[in-house]
Formats: sequence, C-alpha cells, structure tokens
Amino acid sequence: MSKTIIVSNRLPLQVQLNNNDLEITPSVGGLATGMKSVHKDGDGIWIGWSGLTEEELDASLEKKVDAAVAKENCAAVNLSQNDIDNFYYGFSNRTLWPLFHYFMEYTEFEKDFWESYKRVNQKFADVVIEHLEDGDKVWVHDYQLLLLPQLIKEKKPDTSIGFFLHIPFPSYEIFRTFPWREELLTGMLGADLLGFHTYDYERHFLSSIKRILRLDVKFNEIIYHDRIVKVDSFPMGIDYDKFHNAAKQHTELNSKDRSELQQRLDDHIQSSEDTKLILSIDRLDYTKGIPNRIRAFEYFLNKYPQFKEKVRLIMLSVPSRSNVPQYQLLKKETDELVGRVNGKFATVSWTPIWYFYRSMPFDNLIDLYTSADVALITPVRDGMNLVAKEYVATRTNKDGVLILSEMAGASKEMNEALIINPNNFEGIADAIKQALEMPKEEQVSRNTILQKRLERYSVEKWAMEFMKSLDATKNLGQVIVSKKLDNSIQQEMFSEFKQAKNKLILLDYDGTLSGFQDNPQNASPDAELLKLLDNINDLPNTDMVIISGRDKETFEKWFGLKDYSLITDHGVWLKKNDRKWEALERIKTEWMENIRPILETFVDRTPGTFIEEKKYSLAWHYRKADPELAQIRTIELNTVLTSLISNNDLSVLKGNKVIEIKSSSVNKGRAASRLLSAKDYDFIFTIGDDWTDEYMFEEVPEGSYTVKVGFKKTKAKYYVKDTKEVRNILSKFTEN
Repeated sequence: MSKTIIVSNRLPLQVQLNNNDLEITPSVGGLATGMKSVHKDGDGIWIGWSGLTEEELDASLEKKVDAAVAKENCAAVNLSQNDIDNFYYGFSNRTLWPLFHYFMEYTEFEKDFWESYKRVNQKFADVVIEHLEDGDKVWVHDYQLLLLPQLIKEKKPDTSIGFFLHIPFPSYEIFRTFPWREELLTGMLGADLLGFHTYDYERHFLSSIKRILRLDVKFNEIIYHDRIVKVDSFPMGIDYDKFHNAAKQHTELNSKDRSELQQRLDDHIQSSEDTKLILSIDRLDYTKGIPNRIRAFEYFLNKYPQFKEKVRLIMLSVPSRSNVPQYQLLKKETDELVGRVNGKFATVSWTPIWYFYRSMPFDNLIDLYTSADVALITPVRDGMNLVAKEYVATRTNKDGVLILSEMAGASKEMNEALIINPNNFEGIADAIKQALEMPKEEQVSRNTILQKRLERYSVEKWAMEFMKSLDATKNLGQVIVSKKLDNSIQQEMFSEFKQAKNKLILLDYDGTLSGFQDNPQNASPDAELLKLLDNINDLPNTDMVIISGRDKETFEKWFGLKDYSLITDHGVWLKKNDRKWEALERIKTEWMENIRPILETFVDRTPGTFIEEKKYSLAWHYRKADPELAQIRTIELNTVLTSLISNNDLSVLKGNKVIEIKSSSVNKGRAASRLLSAKDYDFIFTIGDDWTDEYMFEEVPEGSYTVKVGFKKTKAKYYVKDTKEVRNILSKFTEN
C-alpha cells in the first residue's frame, strides 16, 4: 500500500535527553495539527531533524532515537552542530528568512552557509529516498528545504511530490538579488504541486520563474522539461474546534477555578465599565512590526487622550532566535519603547502597556484571547499569521474586533477585520478608536462571517485540499498528445534502424542539436556535436539531413567543409553531400522593406528584443525581453502582421521566443517531401523543437519516428526532454 511521506525541518515531536533517557512528547502547533490526519490516516512517515545533534548522540543513543521516533511513524535526519549553525541559523534564518520577508538590510549571502544548505538538503533527500517506495507521495514543507523536491525527483522521477512554502515568496525585484536564485527555483520545480498561502506569493513566484528561468507559464502551470508543474494558493487554517471549545469551557469556569492571570485580567476589566483590553501576541521577530505597534499605540494615546486610564495594551512577545544579533537589538528596542510609553503615560492606578517576554501555556493564551476586546495584529510582513485566526475562533459571543495588517497573508481572507497599513500610525490610531467604539451588533456581524469561514476552512481542510490537488497533478500530462521516447521504444526503433535498407535522419538545429543562445550567432556547433554528426553521416545506407531556418551563409560557414546534406531558410536552399547549393524555391523578398520598419518599432518599444535579418525571412527575437511585456507585444505584433500579410503570400511562424515572417510557399514539410520523393526510405527519423518542425512531422509517412524536443503540444508521436537527451539518442544510432 502506498504511503505519504511528510518532510519538514523538525519532527512533530519534542525529543529530550535526560541522563541518557529519552523523553518524547508530541508537538503542539499548526503544522503538526494540520498534518495529523495525513500522517496517521495515510499510513505516513514524517521525516525531519529530531532536535538532537550528532555530537549529543553516540551510536547506541542514535539507535535509541531512531527506534523511539519510528514508534511514532517518524524517521530522523541526523544533523551536526555545524549543520545547525550554518544551514539553520545561517542560511535559513540569516539569508532566506530576511530576504523572503523583504528585510534586505539583514540578509547575508555567505557561500559557506549556501554550501551547508545544499549538504543538509541532500541529507534529507537520502533519508527520504531510503524510505520511498513506488507509488508513495511526498509532501515537503517550508523554506529550509527548497532544494529537496528536485533532489528527490532526480532519483525517483515518477514520485508525486508536493511542496508548501509557509512564509511569503518575495517579489521578483527582491528575489533577483539572491546569488543562487536559479538553483533555488530549480530545486522547487522538482515538485509537481507548489503551494503558497496567497495568490500574491504565487504571482511573485511565477514572475521569477518567467524572468529568471525563462520558462513558459500558462495561467498557473509551468512547462518544465517533460513535466507540467502546477502552482496554487492554499491559505492555511487553524484547528478551529480546539480554540473555540477551549474558549467555551473557559467561560464556564467558576471564579475560584480561574488562573492567576485571568483573575488579574478580571480585576482590571471590573475596575470600570469603560475599561478595554487590547491584545498583541507575536514571536519577538523583526517581521512582526512590534516597535511600530508600540509607537502607533503611543500616537493613539496622544491623539485620543480620552482613552487614557481606560485602555490597556497587553503585549505577549515570545522569545525567538535570541542568539541572532538583529533579535537582540529588537529585544532592546522593544524594552526601551515599552519603558518610555509607560513612563510617559502611567498613573498610580494605570499602566498603559502590560508587557510579557515569555512563552505561555495554552490555557493562559485562552485567558488572553477571551478577555481582550480588541486584537492588534500588525506585522510588517507575514506569511499567514494564525494568531489573528485564533483570536476570532475564541470569540464565543461573537464580540471583539480584529485589527489586522494588510501585510499578513491572513488579511486576504479576513476582509471583515479592520485592515490597516502597519506603517501608518494615523490609520492604526483611528482603527483602534473605531474598534473600541464599534457597536456590538457590528462586531457580531463581522465575526459571524469570519467564524464561519474559519470553521469551514480548518487546518485539516487545508491539508486535505492540498493532497487532493497533488493527486490531480497526475492528469496534467494528458494535454500532450505525444508519448515519451523511453528506453523500450528506443530499443524497438534501433532494431528497425538496424534492419532497414534505406534510412533518413532529419535533424532540426536550434533547440534540437544546440541549445538556444541570447544571440543566435553564438550557437555554432561545438566539437562534440561535430563528431557526433560525422559519425551519423558515415553510417552505411543512411542519409542525414540538417534542416533549419538558419540562412545558407551561416550553415556554409559552420558546415561548409563537411559533406553533410543541408537544407536552410526553412526549405529554400539544399546542399547534398559536398555538392553546390541549389535553390528549391524561387522567393521574392520585396515585402521585407515594408515589414522591417514595423519590427523596428517593436524593438524600440520592447527592451531586450532584436531583429535577425535573413535572406528570405525576418525574425523578431524576444528571449531577453521582460516575459510579461513580451507576451503583450507578441499579441500586438501578431495582430499587426496578420492584417498586413493576408494578401501577400506570407506566413507568421511562432518559434521559441521568436516570431518569424517568411513566404507561405516555403516550409520544412515541402523540403522534406522532395527528399522523400527522391528515394524509397524504409526508416525515417525526424526531430525538432518548434512550430516550424510541425510541417515535417505532418509530411513524413505514417510509420516514421517523429520526435518533439520539449513538453509541448505537437503532431509528433514522441517527445524527449532537451538537447542533452537528443544527443544521447543520436549517439545510440552510431552504437547500434
């Protein structure tokens, strides 16, 4: 039976070592709760670091840890202290965390951190592959493991892999500053489904995919080699019932059974009927906007002095990464700001801010949630922010007001909250006043809608929706009509090739024999390719023809000393073996004078594009242009050209990041047809990568082997991944 393998940086367990005895307790939290059903019901294994370094474990203790976590359906990845320092505290938290949260001034690009990140991702991959069986699914979580999907896919290409990022994905302008950006994106593209909290993060990711890797994106699908990678947003929920039921039980407690904290809160609430509590709960992290929140509260007290001695801000800051310099500075700044505001406004009976720097047990969190009239959640950048959702879930009477930063992912689905800009103190002060004075009916109306949504889209529903979408990716490949030219088909093909008497091999050049270059003139054949072509050309009873849109002069320069058969300009010129060039078509070129100025206009308006002028065609290349601008311009240009060429016997060909205008009477299919009529071939192999090659695929007889390079809709019977695979297959012709 197939299983689901969950992979995260940490196991959902607290593993502690006390005098060589292990204590293991389940973790409590959003991810652990959300994945519970996937982990248990899906016969799953959870893979992650145990929390103990290699230095803390000898061989016998390591076996004990492995055995103990195995009982919980988990498997541990062993990490050294050096790994933790460089991979976790270094690259994950001093490079990726600040960069993805837009704090470029805190971002460190250290090569040692990067090398450690790669090594640790490989360690995770080794453990995953060790437990992976055919038919299993893998769900990888978060920014610590961005390279992992590709590392798994390389070893187990048929495995269904999902990846979810729990933090924001930054805009292209931020992400492009990252030195190893291509490697990171490629690592993520090992997944079949990539999930983000919001459409904004999804959009930023797709923008980087288009601009950095130059891949084709159709809506939310990325065409990547021989696969389609789906990208979607899945806003993470909470365990709604847990928080709502805990709040219900809390309200039913007798006064004597209430916690000390709750009794203190009650004393304050009962001191005056005008008394209000504003709650703020965060990890102490620079992304949470805590100093801004304190300054905004100070601004509120100055702007609306009528609320002095009536309103108190309760701030709970949970310690986080206290060994990192930025966090130490943040703690110092927060302490000073709290001291300053309290010193400025406090009276004998009133302190404006109650500040707690500690973590609190669940029951005390419920005390705070249920006692607060307003929740003030103002991160400057946050992937989701579940505190906002937890506060709303605990409002059993549907009262209370949530003030939420528009920079938190949760704001996209919690429109009934008061949405603020965390940098606008005026706006925050006004929102606090609005919240404190909001009529009960309006509070109930807003929270009713919010609670229904939170209850419906819980963390378990989030996990279920993701897994459902991952299963659906198995059908994405059906848009391609061709089959993969796998080993079994290749063996059959080479067997036919061996037995055939007359063999024809038709080869496209750009994108097939040679990869694309920003400048087409830089795509001249390398020594390895020339040797391969020589070997094929020398095969007995075999006619090899390179058939290309390239001009005759370029091919003469590249292959003039070879006795290859060449067809250029999409079928205008033919050179057989070492004979002279002969014209297959008589082509007019007067039209070029009218079309060239139009293309020049588009070059002027579209940076990164250029015109390639051939003898019988004009090509507008946009490989280096901004992908989104290029998409708009190609539609515009196609519209303009279509209206101009309708009565001029011209065709517009859309190639790989190029639009080419040429005579309608010329195409590779017509040229191939002439070759086929000259000899009776009993084996034909033809391969190409773009629309110009479709004419060849249509023209050759039914039993031919037609092969498309890349994962695209085609009339070819088969497809291969890339130029590397093309060369590999061609070399096998010579071996056979």
